[in-house]
Amino acid sequence: MLLRRGHGATRRAHRLAPRRRSDPPARGRGLARVPLPRRDGARDRRDDGRALHGVLHRRLPRAGAARARQRGARDVTLTYKGAGVDVGRAEDALARVRERIRRTKRPEVIGDVGQFGGLFASPGGDTVLVATTDGVGTKLELARILDRHEVVGADLVHHCVNDALAMGAEPLFFLDYFATGRLEPAVFERVVGAMADACARCGIALLGGETAELPGMYADGAYDLAGFLVGAVARDKLLGPERVREGDTLIGIPSSGLHTNGFSLAREIVSRLAATTGTTVREVLAAPRQELEGLALGETLVATHRPYLREFRALRQAVEIHAIAHLTGGGWEGNLPRALPPGLGAAIDRPAWTVPALFTLLGDLGGIREEERFDTWNMGIGLVLAIAGRDA
Repeated sequence: MLLRRGHGATRRAHRLAPRRRSDPPARGRGLARVPLPRRDGARDRRDDGRALHGVLHRRLPRAGAARARQRGARDVTLTYKGAGVDVGRAEDALARVRERIRRTKRPEVIGDVGQFGGLFASPGGDTVLVATTDGVGTKLELARILDRHEVVGADLVHHCVNDALAMGAEPLFFLDYFATGRLEPAVFERVVGAMADACARCGIALLGGETAELPGMYADGAYDLAGFLVGAVARDKLLGPERVREGDTLIGIPSSGLHTNGFSLAREIVSRLAATTGTTVREVLAAPRQELEGLALGETLVATHRPYLREFRALRQAVEIHAIAHLTGGGWEGNLPRALPPGLGAAIDRPAWTVPALFTLLGDLGGIREEERFDTWNMGIGLVLAIAGRDA
């Protein structure tokens, strides 16, 4: 494994040849999802009738509802859990170590596990550092099949940038982790080069990273990525649910597609379609689709995860932003509640936007219920901002 040294520029990263190692890489921990307020008989009075005016006129399910539906819905053709991603299991795993993680807390740490980014007060000042980390998920496999390695390099940066924006932070620097069984220099150049280009476009320094060549750990041609980003924000400019008030308005900004989440379900849909039609996965991905205005399903699936830095900067100057939800893993039910305080619900005006054809096509091909679609994919909205009602 190679620990890269600091770079002086945001372009190509200078790395030495990686050293082989036999020990497996440590798995990263995702942030825990913040549950929605209870809306059953145990709710408190503050929950009655209080809501934000926003992008969906229906109550989102209460915490754990997605898992309960998955356990009880035997008639559903396919779910995210059925495709191999059990969000509940991930939550349970994190619960096992949550208290041990909390014991590492220093006085400078602000908040708890569950936010879009970790907060650390800068010693001797009013600046708060915001740290985010994420991966690209099984979109990596589609990038390999379709030879679109640049896409996932940019995706990694954009995902981390958006998580930092959700805390109100300006991104500063980025580090990456690239792991593979056998390093292919040409693929490596395309992936990390795309990371560098994405960093340059966002004004971020690609500060360093690690390259790991792990024989026997990955299939031929496979690799995994992780990104780490640090940003900064003045303490009085921090965004979060504690700023949200009754009467605030939700604004949704369109996504460019699935972004980097829900691909295990999408890939399972494609695999089943290939099996039932007697074709290959590659053929299903390459075939033009009338529903996508003649575009191939594969090309639409690997659209780059949209970065929202430009929109964030513009809106910050025009309106008072209170909180932001980056709609990633877990879809609407798993992310919008993370931007809401306890006891406050969100009313979503569902007809306010047209769900892009990609999500409708995938859902119809897989026989996916609408609730499952919203609990897995962003459904055409990548970022939701809670702004002061007077600015709506």
